[in-house]
Amino acid sequence: MLFWVIAASLTLVASLAVLLPLARRAEEDVDKSHDLEVYRDQLAELDKDAARGVIAAPDAEHARAEIARRIIKLGSDDQPKPRSGSMLAASVIGGIAVLAVPLVSWGVYTVAGSPDIPDQPLSARLAENPADSSVNDLIARAEAHLVANPSDGRGWDVLAPVYMRIGRVSDAVTAYGNAIKLEGATAARQAGLGEAIAATAGGIVTADAREAFDAAIQLEPANPKAHYFLGLAMAQEGKMVEAAAIWRQMLVGLPADSPWRAVAEQAAAQAGGKPVQRDAVAGAPGPSNDDIEAAASMSSGDREAMIENMVAGLDEKLRQNPADPEGWLRLVRSYSVLGKNDQAQDALDRGFAALGRDSDGGRKLSELAGTLGLKATE
Repeated sequence: MLFWVIAASLTLVASLAVLLPLARRAEEDVDKSHDLEVYRDQLAELDKDAARGVIAAPDAEHARAEIARRIIKLGSDDQPKPRSGSMLAASVIGGIAVLAVPLVSWGVYTVAGSPDIPDQPLSARLAENPADSSVNDLIARAEAHLVANPSDGRGWDVLAPVYMRIGRVSDAVTAYGNAIKLEGATAARQAGLGEAIAATAGGIVTADAREAFDAAIQLEPANPKAHYFLGLAMAQEGKMVEAAAIWRQMLVGLPADSPWRAVAEQAAAQAGGKPVQRDAVAGAPGPSNDDIEAAASMSSGDREAMIENMVAGLDEKLRQNPADPEGWLRLVRSYSVLGKNDQAQDALDRGFAALGRDSDGGRKLSELAGTLGLKATE
C-alpha cells in the first residue's frame, strides 16, 4: 500500500510540474533595461575571470557569444505574440495529454501487470537465478531492498557475510550491527561483527572486537572463530603463552574435519617460538608462506634479524609513501612486538602526521595505541 501512495504522489508532482506552466497566463514583458544591465554585469565578470586566468580563453569567447545572443534576442520585438485563444487551446490539449499518460499507464498495469504480488524475502531474491546475475547485481538488488526496507533484519543478516567476502568490511560492520539489533544476538553474528571490526582496524583485534567475541563465546562457548581471534588478541599484545593456551584449548573441542583445525594448529605452533607477524584478516598483506617456512628453519638470532629487516623495509616504504593507513598500523604493532617501544611511538607520531588524527586511519592508530600502551595524544 505504501508503494502505491508514494507512486501516486510522485505522479501528481510530475503532472503538476507540467500542468502549472501550461495553466499560467502569458506574462507581461519584463523590464528589458534591467535584463540588459544584468547581461552587462555578466560580461564584466567574465572579463575579470578571463584576465585572472580562471577561465580559458576559448571558453570565455563562447560565453561572450552566448551573452551577446541573449542581448540581441532581448532587443528583438519582431516575434509575433500568440493569440490568447491559441494559447488557451494549447493549454487545454497539453493538460489532457499530461493527465492521460499516468491514467492510461496505471490502467494498463492494473490489467496486464501484477500489482498484488508481495515482495520476496531477500534470501529468496539472492538465490533466484544466480546464473543470470553477477555478484554485484545480486548485492545491488539486496541493497535496494534494504534501502526500502531498513528494518528487514534477515536481509542485513544475509548481506553481512557477503560484504566480508568481497572486502567491504566497513559495510559488514554496519550490516552485522543492524542484524543483531533487529534479529537478536547469536554467536555467529557476534563473531562476524568482531571479525569485521578487526578487519577495519587492519587486522588488529581492538577492544570493540574483543567485546563482540566475548559475547559470541557467552552464547556459544565452543565458537571457533571467537576463540581464534581472542588468541590473536593475546598474541598482538605479546602474550604468546596465553595465546598458545587459547588455541590449544580451542583444538580440544574442534571436529577432525573443521576448517579451523589447521589454522589453530599453525597458530599454536608459531606461538611457541618467536612470533612471526601475520595479519589474520583475509586480504591484509603480510609475510608470504615462503617467508614463514624460511623463518622456521633459521636460528633464533637469524629469525629475529629477518623480522627486523622486514620491519625496516616497511618503515622505509612508509617514508616514501606515507598515505598507507594499514602500513602504519602494521609498523607500530611490529615495533611494539619487537620490544622497541621508542620506535613504535615514533612510528605512531609519524603516522598521525601523515594521516591526520581525525581521519579513519588516525582513529585506528589511536585505538591501537591504547592497546599497546603508547601515547596517542598530542
